[in-house]
Amino acid sequence: MGHQVQRKFSPVNALIAFLLLALFFFTVVPLFFMFSASLMQKNQILRMPYSWIPRPFYPHNYYQALRGNDGSWIFPRNMFNSLLVSSVAALTSVALASITGYGLAKFRFKGRNFVFMMIMATMMIPFEAIMMPLYMVARGLRIQNSYVGLTLPFLVSAFGVFQMRQYLVTFPNEYLDAARVDGMGEAGIFRKIVFPNCTPVIATLGILSFRSQWDNLLWPLLVIQSERMKTIPLYISKFTEEKMTDEGAMMAAAAIASIPMFILFFSLSKYFIGGSAVYESRKG
Repeated sequence: MGHQVQRKFSPVNALIAFLLLALFFFTVVPLFFMFSASLMQKNQILRMPYSWIPRPFYPHNYYQALRGNDGSWIFPRNMFNSLLVSSVAALTSVALASITGYGLAKFRFKGRNFVFMMIMATMMIPFEAIMMPLYMVARGLRIQNSYVGLTLPFLVSAFGVFQMRQYLVTFPNEYLDAARVDGMGEAGIFRKIVFPNCTPVIATLGILSFRSQWDNLLWPLLVIQSERMKTIPLYISKFTEEKMTDEGAMMAAAAIASIPMFILFFSLSKYFIGGSAVYESRKG
């Protein structure tokens, strides 16, 4: 019989377990509250002590969220806007960051480190510092109230370039040299060898880029005035501006808005979770 390993009590392990449980609690409880409140009547949500189980279930909140308190049914259009903007930002960020990261990782040219440091320096500048200059540029180009205005500042991510570059630095040069000896061009090497082997980091970058734009409130608030061009965060925030806030419908709108993120994460979770492990194994 094999020896059973007995783990001794350690204050460090107890602290780690406590922190993980606390993180789990503060992550899951707000989500549970959102879905629970989305099925309650307004007076039931505000009642104390709070009842976590809706009695009775009140699915009308979801109809009200889709319809809107003004009866405009603008929610589906706003949902489409967010899906389009977030998808475009994720796809372009992955494409441009992977190409740039590959060039910075595998090609030696004068000024390479300087270019990389300048890209990294942009990460130190908060968006609030460049928000108004970006708005003035958008106004000068007359791209307000348009998909171009919503997506243009976020087509490429400096963090994505950093992420791809760090991942590709550890990519074996032997594979690339063998492909060059066989006569394959650089475009073919990137498309057939490099890109297919970057699935974990691509999935990670795609999820983070999509989520960043899905949650983006500040930029659409500046550049969009038309109700039909607004995104989901603007739609949800509109509930808080009304004199008689419908908390149930607001929670229902938030619950519906969270569904695409859940689908994206769970469909790519095996790559997203495995990405850090693959990166660490390559480093070792």
